[in-house]
Amino acid sequence: MDLLDRLLKHDAWTTRLLLDRCASLPDESLDREFDIGHCTLRATFDHVILNMEIWSALMAGENCERQTDRTIPGMILRFEVAEKRLESMARRVADENGWNHLWEDHLEDPPREKSYGTGIAHLITHSMHHRAQILYMLRLSGVQSLPEGDVFSWENAETTHE
Repeated sequence: MDLLDRLLKHDAWTTRLLLDRCASLPDESLDREFDIGHCTLRATFDHVILNMEIWSALMAGENCERQTDRTIPGMILRFEVAEKRLESMARRVADENGWNHLWEDHLEDPPREKSYGTGIAHLITHSMHHRAQILYMLRLSGVQSLPEGDVFSWENAETTHE
């Protein structure tokens, strides 16, 4: 397993773990406003997933219809699709050593070329940034036994389940 695999698998594992932790929360908790980031757990998860959906589709040269299901089960399904698309696209870029190749972000005005390597790195670090905010919101909501969310925790969980 190379570094890209580790980063993608950790990113997916941790985001899914947090989504699963939120599955039992009532809507009031998911929509409680905090003075951080996108203000609610629901809005923050939606933002993370939406970025994965749109950016991975743009980089893959595919159309992406905006998904609007913001229920936890719906966001889990959206996340699973986005995570697989991101992993597939990133693996193709790595296999072709296309880190510095360019793709066009036609959603910017004016459209702008960006490198695949930076786009992939952005998606992974963007998710990590917002997961830290989600962990903070969950702590303030009184949710117990939260994961640290680091790569060592992921690797330990992976080797424990093999």
